[in-house]
Amino acid sequence: MLSYRHGFHAGNFADVHKHALLACVLTALTRKDKPLAVVDTHAGAGLYDLQDPLALKTAEYRMGVLRVLTAPDAPPALAPYLGIIRALNPLLGEPQLYPGSPKVARALMREDDRLILNELHPADHAVLRANFSDDPQVAVHQRDAREVPRSLLPPVIRRGLVLVDPPYERDRDYRVTLDLVLEAHRRWPTAVFMIWYPILAAGRHRSLVQGLVRGGVKDLLVSELCVAPPETPMGLNGSGMAVINAPWQLDRTLAELQPWLHACLDPQGQGGSTLAWRGVPASALK
Repeated sequence: MLSYRHGFHAGNFADVHKHALLACVLTALTRKDKPLAVVDTHAGAGLYDLQDPLALKTAEYRMGVLRVLTAPDAPPALAPYLGIIRALNPLLGEPQLYPGSPKVARALMREDDRLILNELHPADHAVLRANFSDDPQVAVHQRDAREVPRSLLPPVIRRGLVLVDPPYERDRDYRVTLDLVLEAHRRWPTAVFMIWYPILAAGRHRSLVQGLVRGGVKDLLVSELCVAPPETPMGLNGSGMAVINAPWQLDRTLAELQPWLHACLDPQGQGGSTLAWRGVPASALK
């Protein structure tokens, strides 16, 4: 199935959570003076027009990125993410453009870093390729994401990050994602992995997180942000991100960032926010 189009949801609360964390991880990784490879298994189109009919149909960005752009006293850890948004939207008022994960990653890369993007959907792949057509630091592929571990990992640069962000169109996609991540982790065990998942009433994300631990992942930092009670029957209740091989002190950074982010994105306090280690002693979070 290839029905999912992220343009309907660009800039929503889940994007803010996902991309703010991605910016935090990349900021930490680029502190070391060694080249970095970033692999995005479900890259999407890379850049979204928030005034396009797709985005305006739901206008989810108004309860997401617009809130963080206009909120006071943002924590320092959010600065790299906000800087990318503001660079794309230099004029005052509502944002026109929103970066997908490829544009977030590219904005934080250095001269010797490389970005490897994969997107299967024909329409999104065409836009993605056009968005990076003149960039020698970026390679764009059109594969089933299940082929990525065998085809693209590990890259020539052996220090890096893999972002796995599927649309989860079918129930079995949670198992497919788990298998993909475990295989990729075996092939590139030193890489940082970021696995995004939706929090829905059915709670299928729990089997994904538990499967990572049962599959042998020993260093798993799990960040979840809900804007509605997790058991709410309709709609996307929350956003989750599981990080394997988290950079040093990422837990401390997120412990400062996440409460502010949750308060901004869920001003009525209907949901909640959690940050915890899985597969390692809870004391590691102190």
